[in-house]
Amino acid sequence: MTGVIVLLLTVVVLVGLSLAGMLSAGEAALLRVTRASLTEALAEAELGQSPDPDRADRIRRAQALVVDPTAIVASFALVRVMSEVVAIAAGTLLVQQAIPGREVPDELPVMLIALVVGAVIGVIFVRVSPRALGFRRPVAVLVALVGPLTGVSRAVAWLTRLSVPRHDPSPPTEAELRDIVDRVGESTAFEESDRELLRSVIELGGTITREVMVPRTDMVTVAADTSLDRVLRLFLRSGFSRVPVIGESVDDVVGVAYLKDVVAAVHWPVGAAAPEPTRRPAGDVARDAVFVPESKPIDDLLREMQASASHIALVVDEYGGVAGLVTIEDLLEEVVGELTDEHDTVPVQEVEDLGGGTFRVPARLPVDELGDLFDLRLDDDDVDTAGGLLAKALGKVPLAGSSAEVGGVHLAAERVEGRRKQISTLLVHRTEPVGEPDDSNGGPDQQDHRDQKQDQKKEVTS
Repeated sequence: MTGVIVLLLTVVVLVGLSLAGMLSAGEAALLRVTRASLTEALAEAELGQSPDPDRADRIRRAQALVVDPTAIVASFALVRVMSEVVAIAAGTLLVQQAIPGREVPDELPVMLIALVVGAVIGVIFVRVSPRALGFRRPVAVLVALVGPLTGVSRAVAWLTRLSVPRHDPSPPTEAELRDIVDRVGESTAFEESDRELLRSVIELGGTITREVMVPRTDMVTVAADTSLDRVLRLFLRSGFSRVPVIGESVDDVVGVAYLKDVVAAVHWPVGAAAPEPTRRPAGDVARDAVFVPESKPIDDLLREMQASASHIALVVDEYGGVAGLVTIEDLLEEVVGELTDEHDTVPVQEVEDLGGGTFRVPARLPVDELGDLFDLRLDDDDVDTAGGLLAKALGKVPLAGSSAEVGGVHLAAERVEGRRKQISTLLVHRTEPVGEPDDSNGGPDQQDHRDQKQDQKKEVTS
């Protein structure tokens, strides 16, 4: 009789541990598997790429399990805990039967031995190993165990429906998505750049248009009455293909001038009846502008610009004034990073002496360091860089070739860099050499400077 009891207890222990391990692996697989991976596996099975003819049916049954994973996992956990308790209890009795001659008062050592052995076996063979397998191969585990897992879920479905309320799952929060991205990034299958890309996509909805727009002070604009030939020169100098057309002020936006429209208007086909087309004003070819609020999330704005095939939009503040502009490239840069083209070069980071008292300096060179090149004091409370000093002197956004004189130093914008065509380097030299008095009659240098200032006044308003 004792042998039969030992055999029954052994069977109960093995069945309980096996069931607990299977459910532990099923829980992990159900938490890790995605509907997309099951759909892909089903497509492969239906195409005959699997030697198992019943695989497609099992995958469909597995898809039914992931419809309500919360209730299914709860049912697995309930049965798993019950199996572990039964297995430990049977194991305790089995140890007691294996040590004959023990009385009831001496059962404490038996209980301790059974608990220690049960804990070790439970952790290694029921929790760690099966769960690791379920996390590593969720589709394979779920499809292989779909039969018993479905049976368990149906057997205790009535109980889990009472304990787990059925409701539509709430969408994951941004913090939860960040945690998922961080855990994905820990995998060797993903590079750091991939994790940054995923994080950028998640943060897209939390960024508003004001944070990515080109501010009003950096906008390049053209007056509505500017002739098309001058507008074309502005396009060539600035490197932009779309420029806002304004009326009396920046807040009075007439529309947006497109380079291809201006080129088509300036270069008429032979025989076209359009006398002096280059004298037409920019307002004639301006397209209607798109206006967006500065508080608009950029993910919504990106979808709208894609749907309307718009590449540029004017950003307005809460009072209706123009706060800046945004392009579809600005929005894409929030996801993929800085965009450059084949004309962009590496910006100069150091001061370069060109000889003859002329220096090539980066536009971000601090004003005080610019003054130190010529032993001058160029303090300015409004700007901090050489590029800002030139922009303030011009009263507008500097373009390549723009020049001005500030505090005895001649500043000339040399080149632009990046997609926003911002000034990257300046050519600077002193206008009045040390120890040489000012020539009131106007020597060659002064005459050249006056000519440059006259040219500056003729530039297109930008």
